[in-house]
Amino acid sequence: MGRPPVIVSARPRRLYPEPPAWEFAGLRIRRYTPRDHRAVFALHQECLFQVGLRPGDGVYYDDDFHNIEEVYLRNRGEFLVGEVRGQIVALGGLRHVDDLTAEMVRLRVHPDLQGRGYGAALVTVLEQRAAELGYRVLRADTTVKQRVAIALYRSFGWQEVAREATGETVTVFFEKHLG
Repeated sequence: MGRPPVIVSARPRRLYPEPPAWEFAGLRIRRYTPRDHRAVFALHQECLFQVGLRPGDGVYYDDDFHNIEEVYLRNRGEFLVGEVRGQIVALGGLRHVDDLTAEMVRLRVHPDLQGRGYGAALVTVLEQRAAELGYRVLRADTTVKQRVAIALYRSFGWQEVAREATGETVTVFFEKHLG
């Protein structure tokens, strides 16, 4: 299995309050715009294929990507992209669940750039945005195939609350209460 993943602590610097933007170690994090769609969807697919998830497996889904503005940005959520030298290399979102709860979703970092703290920077920023949007609880899920994601959530104090098998894939559910 190899060595456990190393999680790099991240302290992104806020550049703008609205539309929100941050900087961390050469990564510029900003709100999604429609012109980002093709690059965002391609990165999503590449990251899932990397861990063996495929359309039709009962776990993989992507219907929200065709309506990011409605699902996230107009529904008390957020969807962010991270760029290095103008290329989208990371992404993540917050999806509204109820008045107090949001789900952190679509946390992705390009495989060639993993291990640089970009995922940690996104978690830091998304947790901050969730608090700014008034959420008190965050939920997330990932699969056991995504060991780095599991380690990342745990390093931020997220608690595993359940596991569920779909075919041969096991999904791990996490939750975090914001202070």
